[in-house]
Amino acid sequence: NTSREESKHGVPLEAAEETAAAIDGLPAIDLDGLMTIGPVSQDPAETRRCFQELRELRERIGRSLGRSLGELSMGMSGDFEVAIQEGATLVRLGTVLTGERAR
Repeated sequence: NTSREESKHGVPLEAAEETAAAIDGLPAIDLDGLMTIGPVSQDPAETRRCFQELRELRERIGRSLGRSLGELSMGMSGDFEVAIQEGATLVRLGTVLTGERAR
């Protein structure tokens, strides 16, 4: 939860490395990367900070596990450009491709 927003769930940054090590030790799960959703913000600098934190976390976890984590899933229609600049390997695009949903 790089945005630290209460409306979002996920692993707190302070527990991420320990959680990743525990997951990596499970025989039926292949830890291959990390994911975040950027903050609800109009400030690209805040979004960039969240994406940078996840990239740096992936690098630290990779070093501690002794292998690289291939995927970095971050970025949606409103912030995918920043996500790509910060190293995203997967982005989730919806409204940029299909338009707004009918309400």
